[in-house]
Amino acid sequence: MDLVIRNARVMDGTGRPSYRADVALAGGRIAEIHREGEGRRPTAPRALDATGLALAPGFIDMHAHSDLALLRDPAHTAKAAQGVTLEVIGQDGLSYAPVDDRTLAEVRAQITGWNGDGADIDFTWRSVGGYLDRLDHGFAGEGIAVNAAYLVPQGTVRMLAVGWEDRPATAAELDRMKRLVAEGLAQGAVGLSSGLTYTPGMYADDAELTELCRVVAEYGGYYCPHHRSYGAGALRAYAEMIELSRTAGCALHLAHAVMNFGVNEGRAPELLALLDAALADGADISLDTYPYTPGSTTLAALLPGWAGEGGPEAILARLRDDATAARIRHALEVTGSDGCHGVPVDWESVEISGVSNSALARYIGRSIAHSARERGEEPWTTARRLLLEDDLGPTILQHVGHEENVRTIMRHAVHTGGSDGILHGAKPHPRAYGTFPHYLGHYVRELGVLSLEECVAHLTSRPAARLRLPDRGLIREGHHADVVLFDPETVAAGATFEAPRTLPTGIPYVLIAGRFVMEDGRRTDVLAGRTVRRTPTT
Repeated sequence: MDLVIRNARVMDGTGRPSYRADVALAGGRIAEIHREGEGRRPTAPRALDATGLALAPGFIDMHAHSDLALLRDPAHTAKAAQGVTLEVIGQDGLSYAPVDDRTLAEVRAQITGWNGDGADIDFTWRSVGGYLDRLDHGFAGEGIAVNAAYLVPQGTVRMLAVGWEDRPATAAELDRMKRLVAEGLAQGAVGLSSGLTYTPGMYADDAELTELCRVVAEYGGYYCPHHRSYGAGALRAYAEMIELSRTAGCALHLAHAVMNFGVNEGRAPELLALLDAALADGADISLDTYPYTPGSTTLAALLPGWAGEGGPEAILARLRDDATAARIRHALEVTGSDGCHGVPVDWESVEISGVSNSALARYIGRSIAHSARERGEEPWTTARRLLLEDDLGPTILQHVGHEENVRTIMRHAVHTGGSDGILHGAKPHPRAYGTFPHYLGHYVRELGVLSLEECVAHLTSRPAARLRLPDRGLIREGHHADVVLFDPETVAAGATFEAPRTLPTGIPYVLIAGRFVMEDGRRTDVLAGRTVRRTPTT
């Protein structure tokens, strides 16, 4: 044995009642679980007294945007300090593999607001396998802060095969996309993601997506769509994804499954009824949410889809042209653009959270409407200026959620936790630093929305089951020793909207592969994270 964790209150990830036990670790695995009152206790060169602490499997962030952060920041304390031991990246149909030189430049420009422009990253890879290898080598060949799994991004795949045109793919283009998806899955990706309110992924019709999902099903992966609307038409968009996955025979995981904007207040039970009907009919469905009401994305994402044809430079050209900009404004403010989920934008609800151009920092933390009033101009004028002067770089918080919906959805049996955390920007959404302790502290201890054991299951074994990882997500002998020790009485998110980079409290120890990533509440220099790749047996 390498380490014995003594006197822990074990939350084993199943949702069943906790129990007292000593848990011994050896060789990066859980070697022995000795329940209180049983025979001889295990011994090891080091023992950690966990009296007063809960021991749980490491938390799995089912929706992360750490694609470059894992290569930029060896500490990655935003996630390590929350007890996250595995992140699923490559989300919303946009990431950095597979690419060629052209599409790498385009995707870097498009999601600068999510990850920065990547000027500090050595983009040595072009394939999914190459990116995963780069993560495994991490810093000086040692690895990365936490484990990572990857989804093939459908929007990036469409960039490669079709470009930025809003049209159906040709037969040859569809064949190429299917090959690219198959190659990514063969190289270790766990599934396919889409961003169906983001260009160019949104240009794909259901027939195209179904063909790609058939490939995903062949490899035993899952489809993770950011679907076509979380506002007007949200239920129709959810139903579309359920039917698509059913036709393709593919497992479905609904990304940040929220019901937002005024049109959806109090309508979460309708979504859950739709899910329950599909589940009763044999569908394989799961979902993730973050425990907050505002959303977060880029300001450019709100633009209508037609404005994105041709890529980032074409978008900027349209914004510079007064007549075209007026059409964009009409779509945003009057008809409701597809980028804004079919709902006319409320500029009071759109808060700037980050910019790439430091000269624009004065806008951070203020709504578009607030800044427009200060300048004595229309909100659209302010938004347009920001998009042009920051090269589409601004990130936003969009205050459009409903607390009742958040609580209702998180209770569902197929729910898992996902931060959707954007780490870039001066004032990011606090979910990037606070999602998992916020579940445990606010929604479990303070509100009682979930029991502690049940919440731990949502954050551990359920996501591991979706990822088809047979030896993760549970405190069980033989499983990976990715574990977290937290104090149920004090665990809480430190991050707030005013101070979003504040670390949590009440999570003193986090181990990956049996090595301390967090010890006594401080980040160690351990880099135990590796890629978790889909294999034929998992």
